[in-house]
Amino acid sequence: MPKSWYNILPDLPKPLPPPIDPSTRTPVDPRKLERIFPKELIKQELSPERWIPIPEEVRDVLRLWRPTPLYRAVLLEKALKTPARIYYKYEGVSPPGSHKPNTAVAQAYYNMKEGVERLTTETGAGQWGSALSFATNMFGMKCTVYMVRASYNQKPARKMLMHSWGAEVYPSPSDRTNFGRAMLSKDPNHPGSLGIAISEALEDCVTHDNTRYSLGSVLNHVLMHQTVQGLEALEQLKQVGDYPDVVAGCVGGGSSFSGLFWPFYYEVVSKKAPKKVKFVATEPTACPTMTKGIYTYDFGDTAKMTPLLPMYTLGSDFIPPPIHAGGLRYHGDAPTLCLLLHEGWIEPHAYDQVSVFQAAVQFARAEGFLPGPEPAHTIRYVIDEALRCKQTGEEKVILFNLCGHGAFDLHAYEEFFEGKLPPWYYPEDEIKKSIDRLKEELKWLPEVEKQFLGL
Repeated sequence: MPKSWYNILPDLPKPLPPPIDPSTRTPVDPRKLERIFPKELIKQELSPERWIPIPEEVRDVLRLWRPTPLYRAVLLEKALKTPARIYYKYEGVSPPGSHKPNTAVAQAYYNMKEGVERLTTETGAGQWGSALSFATNMFGMKCTVYMVRASYNQKPARKMLMHSWGAEVYPSPSDRTNFGRAMLSKDPNHPGSLGIAISEALEDCVTHDNTRYSLGSVLNHVLMHQTVQGLEALEQLKQVGDYPDVVAGCVGGGSSFSGLFWPFYYEVVSKKAPKKVKFVATEPTACPTMTKGIYTYDFGDTAKMTPLLPMYTLGSDFIPPPIHAGGLRYHGDAPTLCLLLHEGWIEPHAYDQVSVFQAAVQFARAEGFLPGPEPAHTIRYVIDEALRCKQTGEEKVILFNLCGHGAFDLHAYEEFFEGKLPPWYYPEDEIKKSIDRLKEELKWLPEVEKQFLGL
């Protein structure tokens, strides 16, 4: 297990554009973030240091499941009759069943060290909420989770898991916050979104003493904590004398994919990589931020409480369909990921829900593990790429992140087997309307885009 996290900021092809305070239209004062995050995480968010030591207290908890196994998918290779060699980093062995506690443990630790008693957060499919519930329990803290209502109803087992670790869990939009009540007044059956859940968690945070907010993806420090995955994978591949041609992962906000590919990106830019590596990001056609969104500044939440972040976005009030891959329903992506996408370092692919579950079942019948709906998007790409290698005879090495198991998603598989899953392609005209609303509300965005994004 690594002793330090890898921070990509000093190795980006250009400086990362800063978060913007919409009230001043200038870079946000980091001191304003101290009401939301502990000082150490703000320091990490902006750090120019390439390697950040992992505290021993954090490593002690991570040792419960780390290092995680790297499997070669020999049985899938045989089933596909492909010359490709397929490896997957399996994060489903953590207590919450996904990659999320890699950062949840670190965030809970730093908050605990500064005397914070309670953390608030949002969750989509429940992986992040489960992870933070686990982490706060390990450090004797309280946790309040706002879970996107569509997922809250689809995945009651996730709620039970969070309760088991002592957390409060509420469907979002909820009647506990002013913003949640406003959403419910417009639609009592509102399916919710990650943007709305973030707004509720932030409102809860800033209106209660000794409470801070914790985010499961998007921000630099979150992605950095996830690099334990890629750093381990590098060492594991060295043991078998192999190296990837392709590193792939799914993207909701970008934490699991970035955690895997950042260390390989560092190898490429530092000229340590023995070959050229392609980085592939997958997403749903129901929420196609990377393939259909625009690169601009946008709020991280629907109530527009956050600073403006530079990202590919569908608009902060975008409400995606209730697909089962709840972790991939966010309207934007991590600023670091978006910068690399804009600079041509990342190749994005979007897949519909039905083809994704077809790939998930094919993988499960070969390898045995039932994947979560989120990484199943990447499995769809991996299978397609392996079949292309079969046609061309290429012996590509493909590495992907199986970032969580599907044991809590059996209802989704039930709907798939019964033929009840709609494929969900989000209408392009609705995406355009959402982006137009953003531009209309922030008519001064072009000057900020020009100054900080170079657009």
